[in-house]
Amino acid sequence: MGMKFGLLMPHFGEHASRRALLDGAVLAESSGFDSVWVRDHLVFEPHAEMEAANITFYEALTTLSAIGAVTENITLGTGSLIPFRHPVHLAICVSTLTKLVGDRLILGFGAGTFDHEFELVGMGDLNRVDLVRSNAEILRRLHSGDGVTYADEVYSFENITIDPKPAESIPFWYCGATPRSARLAAEYADGWMPGRTTLLTIEERARAMRELTAANGRPMPTVAVIPPTSIAPTRESAFDGLNIDGLLAWANKRGKWWVKPPSGEFATAEDIEGSLIAGNPDEVIAEVRKFEAVGVDHLVFDLRLRFDRWFESIELLGAHVLPELRGV
Repeated sequence: MGMKFGLLMPHFGEHASRRALLDGAVLAESSGFDSVWVRDHLVFEPHAEMEAANITFYEALTTLSAIGAVTENITLGTGSLIPFRHPVHLAICVSTLTKLVGDRLILGFGAGTFDHEFELVGMGDLNRVDLVRSNAEILRRLHSGDGVTYADEVYSFENITIDPKPAESIPFWYCGATPRSARLAAEYADGWMPGRTTLLTIEERARAMRELTAANGRPMPTVAVIPPTSIAPTRESAFDGLNIDGLLAWANKRGKWWVKPPSGEFATAEDIEGSLIAGNPDEVIAEVRKFEAVGVDHLVFDLRLRFDRWFESIELLGAHVLPELRGV
């Protein structure tokens, strides 16, 4: 299997801690994971159906810097950064990060979900999808050239050079589950990464992306996903305490762009297949193979449902799941 595998780090909520992040990243690298990932928020509001009411949130790029300092080769990813930073400032932060920890960064970018985060910084009336495109272009120019001049409807600057620059081009992934996000990824990004969504949605979006890239002559972007995951030695313990009804309610409320099941609504666990991986190691392996079948290249296990069993979950995945998937 050619898929790559990552972990969403516990840098938010009640289980966020220095030990969980740094020791967890070291364990992930030694256990054979390809990547570790962080989310992004300016004002963190937990999702009630998946997260406890705890507003602890470690800033994304700072967290990756610390993780990079204690690891050697594991890829560091954002899934996703939100465009409330000025892109020139972001370009400096990112180039600094690559110089300190090496060229192993993937920048996943998304338009964000919450209006209040943009209103807080005076960006509430801006088109956030356009802001993602601006960030992609500005970062590309500043990381590859000197004396950069740029202007669009939001950002304008002249003769800007940043140094040091990344030694290698940083992959830019578009994050989101909508049809538009997949189209934009096919248009100008190196990857497409929804968070939780269904296998049917991934399959349809990947098919559309292949058609678009065949027409525009671009390489097919990497297809990635971050499914919530619960792994345990037994199926019973993996499913113990999972709020399936909450996941279904979220799907019906927020998954309006997902491909619907034949009934037209998400009523059963089967209807949201792909938006949750749960079970013992053998069952997790079987679920992951379904992602491969619909074209996923990079799967990031989101263990937030089981951050209370963080280290145990890493060990189970590293010892019993990854070797089997890789045929080791």
